Amino acid sequence: MMAASSVSVRCVLRRATVPSLVVILGATGTGKSKLAIEVGKRLKGEIISADSMQVYQGLDIITNKVTAEERAQCRHHMISFVDPLMSSYTVVDFRNKALALIDDMHSRNKLPIIVGGTNYYIESLLWRVLLDTGQENKDHGVTGEQAGDRKVELERLEGAELHKRLAKVDPKMAAMLHPNDKRKIARSLQIHEKTGVPHSLWLEEQREQEGGDGLGGPLRYPDACIFWLHADLEALDKRLDGRVDEMLSAGLIQELRHFHIRYNQQKVQDESQDYQHGIFQSIGFKEFHDFLTAPESSSQQEKDQLRDKGIEALKIATKRYARKQNKWVRNRFLTRPGDNIPAVYGLDVTDVSRWEETVLNPALQILSCLRKGEEPAVGPIRAQGAEQRNKRSRHSCDLCDKVIIGDLEWTAHLKSKKHHYHLRKKGKSDPSCGLSQIPIPAEEIPSEDTGAAGAERRGETSQDSSADTRTAQTNGPVDLLNP
Repeated sequence: MMAASSVSVRCVLRRATVPSLVVILGATGTGKSKLAIEVGKRLKGEIISADSMQVYQGLDIITNKVTAEERAQCRHHMISFVDPLMSSYTVVDFRNKALALIDDMHSRNKLPIIVGGTNYYIESLLWRVLLDTGQENKDHGVTGEQAGDRKVELERLEGAELHKRLAKVDPKMAAMLHPNDKRKIARSLQIHEKTGVPHSLWLEEQREQEGGDGLGGPLRYPDACIFWLHADLEALDKRLDGRVDEMLSAGLIQELRHFHIRYNQQKVQDESQDYQHGIFQSIGFKEFHDFLTAPESSSQQEKDQLRDKGIEALKIATKRYARKQNKWVRNRFLTRPGDNIPAVYGLDVTDVSRWEETVLNPALQILSCLRKGEEPAVGPIRAQGAEQRNKRSRHSCDLCDKVIIGDLEWTAHLKSKKHHYHLRKKGKSDPSCGLSQIPIPAEEIPSEDTGAAGAERRGETSQDSSADTRTAQTNGPVDLLNP
C-alpha cells in the first residue's frame, strides 16, 4: 500500500515538470557536465551526478569532478559524499538516494538533470526492476556492507568455479554468462542466495510485466528526454589525450601519490590491494601502480620511465573506456527491444568551436518544444534492427579454445584473423580436412589488437570501432546506427 501511494505521489509531482527528467549521456570527454550546467542555469534545473567514482571523497582530478566554480553556477548532488574506504556502495544505494532527490526537485518545480558516464546508474533510474536487492537485504537482515563483502568474497574465486556453482542453481543464467565474467556470475549467485529464486526466473517475470522488455521493467519516467553527446572517434581520441595532459598539469601525479600514501600504501605492503572495488577501480590507480610502488632506491630515470609508462597506459585506458561507454549506449538505449524507451536525441560534439550551434542551441530548442507540447524540429534517433538484438547464446570454438557468449560476438570471431589463422594452421597439419586452401594475407596473421579479433578480445563487435553517428538536421526520426 505504501509503495502504491509513493508511486502516485511521484506521478502527481511530475506533472508540473515536462519533461520530468533530462538525461545527458555520452563518452568521457564529450562535455556532458558543460551542457548540464548550461541547461540547468536556463531552465531552473539541478544536476544529479550519475558517476560511480564521483560519489567518493577525494581524487577530484582523476575522477574529473566539476570544480567549485562550476558547482556554484548550478546546484549539484551526489558528489563526494561516500568515504573512500567504503567498497560496498551499490547501484541500489545510488538509485534510492537519487529517486528521493528527483521527487524533491519535482516538489520544488525544479528540472532534474542526470549527467554522468556510469550508464547502469542511469538505467536504474529510468527503468523499474522487479527485484529490489536493497529491500531483499533489509528483509533478510543483511546490511549493504555485508552484501558487498559477500560479493567480494565470491569474486575472489576462480571464474570456472563460480560458473560451475551458478550452473548448478541457475543453468539458464550460466548459459548466458561467460566464465570470465565474475562480477555478473557473483551477482546472479547472490540473488539466488538471498531469494531462493534463480536470477533467470526473476528476469523472465520482469519481461512479462506491462511495459517490460528483455532488459528491464517498465519506464519510471515515460516523458524523460535523453541527449546523447557523440563525436568523431579521431577527434575524441585527440581530445582525451589532451584531457590527460590537462590533468597532469592540474596535479594528477601529486593527487595519486597523496591518496596512495594515505589509503593504499599499507594494503600494497600487505599484498591486499584491490583495484576492482570502490574508488580504487578508478582509471589511474592500476595504470600508475608500478610508479606509485617503486622502491625509494629507484633512480630518477627509472621513476621517470615508470611515470611515462603510467601516462601512456592512462591515455589508452581512457580511450578504451570511452568506447565502452558508447557501446553501452548503443546496446542498452539505441537497440533496446520494445517501445519502453524515452526519446534519445543525438548531439554532435566533434567541433568544439561550434558548440553553441551544434550542441547547446539544439538541446534548448528540443526542450523548449517538449515543454510546450510541440514536436521538436530535430527528431530523435531511431535505431534500426533492434528486433535483431544480439542473443546471449553460448558458443565454443574448439579450434581457438575459446568460449564466446553472444551471436554477434560469435559471428565476429568466425570472421576474425585469429580464427582464420587457426583454420589455415589446422588445414596444413591435416590436409584431409580441406582447410589449407583458405587464403589469408600475410599481414593478417594474427593480431589480437586490431580488426575483429581485437574487437572480440575487448568485448566489442566490428560496429563499435567505427565512428557511426551523426546529428539529425531534419524533422523525424534519424538512424545513427546505419549511416
